[in-house]
Amino acid sequence: MTATPPQPYSSSSVPRAHRQALRDTLVLVGLPLLAALALPAAFAGGGTRRWFGGRAESQRAEAQAAKDAAAAAFYELDTAQRDLRISIETITAVDDSPAARRAVADFQAISGRIDEASSRYIEAVDAHDLDRDDLEASVAAHARAELTRAKDELGNVKKELDRFGDSLGPLLGKAETQLARLAPAVERARQGLLAASNALDAVRESGLRADDLAARLAALGPELTKLNQGAGQHGVPQTLERAEGVAREAGAIRAEAERLPERAAEIDRRLVSLRTRAEALTTRAGQVEPVLSELRRRFTVACWQDLQHVPDQAAQNVRQAEQKLREARVARDEQRWPDATSLLSTVRALLNTTDESVSAAGDRLRRLNAVQKDPQQEIDRTRFAIRDAQRLAMTGRTTPDPRHARPLDDSVARLDRAVATLEGRHPDYWHFLTETEAVRQTVARVVAQIREERGSTH
Repeated sequence: MTATPPQPYSSSSVPRAHRQALRDTLVLVGLPLLAALALPAAFAGGGTRRWFGGRAESQRAEAQAAKDAAAAAFYELDTAQRDLRISIETITAVDDSPAARRAVADFQAISGRIDEASSRYIEAVDAHDLDRDDLEASVAAHARAELTRAKDELGNVKKELDRFGDSLGPLLGKAETQLARLAPAVERARQGLLAASNALDAVRESGLRADDLAARLAALGPELTKLNQGAGQHGVPQTLERAEGVAREAGAIRAEAERLPERAAEIDRRLVSLRTRAEALTTRAGQVEPVLSELRRRFTVACWQDLQHVPDQAAQNVRQAEQKLREARVARDEQRWPDATSLLSTVRALLNTTDESVSAAGDRLRRLNAVQKDPQQEIDRTRFAIRDAQRLAMTGRTTPDPRHARPLDDSVARLDRAVATLEGRHPDYWHFLTETEAVRQTVARVVAQIREERGSTH
């Protein structure tokens, strides 16, 4: 916030030189000595005042006492306003909220009333020379009355100012808390930048360039310049936010720099490991064709036709993986760490896909051999799953829930149809296996549904 709280007294309402002279006198002489102003000037050494007894001198003394009291009230109000201005400036340096803006406006309004009261006090002081030799009692009494009114008005404004100051407690506390955070936050940012710079130096000494980290660190330079320019130029909240952001980024740079040697070593290990795996898959992919030949020779087309593409696809994937490995090696040598990591992830995905397809051919032959030798084992396994689900569906019931019974009955019929496909000269064993697997999946879903429903009722 750029609004500046007003000065206690405007030049238009109070003569500046006159007011400054009053302040200087009050500060230098001190309030306990103000009463001395009421003493006869003769005691200052050779004064010329004539002495008048009686009522006139008594009124002079009372007027002088009223003047001293008004001066004390003026001094207290001026001091309080100065102190409160510091509080307002503290708030406005930190807070730009509607509440803070209202506080500034209220302070300006009170300052206007302070100007008015101070002006009337100055006028009352200027209007009456209490040191005149011929001061009449009536004039002294009038001066006392005006000075007393000025003092009371100053006191009332002082009470209003005090109440306003008390209302600033939450805003001032928040502002002071932020100001208390400011210097430590800026120092943490500076220390974080220093630590990041030192970490980068250590990495470079080990032979790693870390160009990307160095660029990120250099990008923080303008932010450090703004921190050094201070909150006075850029604002406390903005400086706090900037300091915290610089500290976070510098900490991240330092942490990545410290991990960089291990990251480089990990990339080296992955390059070796994936190279070895690619070579092994090349060997395994070459064994797929003999497996397919046996499948073609012993089983129907439906049992192996979806595997026809495996040898060619496996060889293509391995070649692509080897190319990506070469690119990853170049990226590692050039210390382009993100590129190297991304390329190695691509290699790993290619090899995983190849591994699965190569394994699928051998697994297909193994499962077909097993079911050709003894299909009853697969049949019994599936019937057991159905019967177990049926028993669960009848537990605690006299009749099964149609939502459970219907899919289980359908599973029984589906299994019977799958078994029937084994009859004939060239049974489709793969269709049989996929059907029994689908039946078991359906049964498993029914079992899960039953358990979930019963679990929710207890």
